[in-house]
Amino acid sequence: MKYLLFCVLVLFLGLPAVAQQTDINRYTLYTGFDSMISPARSLTEYGFDLDFGVTLKPWVALGGDFGALGNSIINGSGTINGSETVYAPALNAAYAAGVPGVPPPSAVNVPFKSTTYTFAAGPQFYLRKWQKITLFARPGFGGIHESADLTFPVGLPQLLTALQIPVPSTHQTDTTWFVGVGGGCDFNLSRRVGLRVSVDWINTHLFSNLLTDRQNYARFTIGPTFRWGHL
Repeated sequence: MKYLLFCVLVLFLGLPAVAQQTDINRYTLYTGFDSMISPARSLTEYGFDLDFGVTLKPWVALGGDFGALGNSIINGSGTINGSETVYAPALNAAYAAGVPGVPPPSAVNVPFKSTTYTFAAGPQFYLRKWQKITLFARPGFGGIHESADLTFPVGLPQLLTALQIPVPSTHQTDTTWFVGVGGGCDFNLSRRVGLRVSVDWINTHLFSNLLTDRQNYARFTIGPTFRWGHL
């Protein structure tokens, strides 16, 4: 998905600003339903998305306080596999040594519930060739904050203690940056109102003290746009 979105972004950057819509609003406010998934953690979250943009030229806009990727508050649940954590080498060593009661890291699954906030800023590039539909693409750079509540399987804290491995807190919070790319389209119901559908891919590394790998997210949003002002 990320390579497809990257190709779409390159295509939009390479298009000349011709055959564009002429009756264009300067300001856009978007709010809608938000769904974000992280396959590696079996995580699915739902919430809302809010975005404000200022059109500078017919083919480009800049985000306001919330940026091109908007601001979202999302809630969901997922699973952390032991093989993805910083504890995997110690568990592997104990399992290989035949220590009684020690499972392989891949057999350890820790469910969690989380709340995620994202905030970003950047340009958004438009293709206004058709009156009833406006296509757009955007890079993304911003911050992500997540809080998660872990539910340890029975006996796992005692096992980690016996192996002299620090037991992580059941409540984890982290804030870091992300990079991404995305795009979508506005279905123009009127000059001032539209329906937006978008998809974004973002990459980040939350909870680096616990998880060894970076995380990929796919994000889907749909909702109304409200536009006003003259370019």
